[in-house]
Amino acid sequence: MESSKSDSNKGMVETCIFCWIANDQDKETEVIKQNKELVCFRDIDPAAPHHYLVIPREHIHSCLSLHKAHTGLIKRMAEMGRAVLHDQGITDMEDIRLGFHQPPYISVDHLHLHVLAPTSQISKYMSYKFIPGTNNFVTEKHLRKRLKNKAPPVQCISGS
Repeated sequence: MESSKSDSNKGMVETCIFCWIANDQDKETEVIKQNKELVCFRDIDPAAPHHYLVIPREHIHSCLSLHKAHTGLIKRMAEMGRAVLHDQGITDMEDIRLGFHQPPYISVDHLHLHVLAPTSQISKYMSYKFIPGTNNFVTEKHLRKRLKNKAPPVQCISGS
């Protein structure tokens, strides 16, 4: 396990459980992999034999809060997810699913990538939550394409 941690709680939302995990404040969650920007841990309600979540340390509400400058972040989240699967012995990278739920279909208001494998073993009772191309689940590849031309929000500067 990589051990680099954030030096501060910058951007932490006190009421967000994922912020607590990202800042090593939740002692019950086992972190599987982490670096200065991202943290990966097991989903508490797994839909597949391997079901992990990759989150940024920075609090970002959801994939709808992103713009094209976040494309690299999404790519790095996916890279960490694939690395964790590889570390866990998953070799068939064609039988995996990486994606995000979109509001209002999110249970925690902190951006998180679902990493599932093997896809062929996703629980039939939970599979509806992870269907690519639906309104509630967007794959990381599709999200990166969507962000390609999405400009950041305009910052209004108020004058005196």
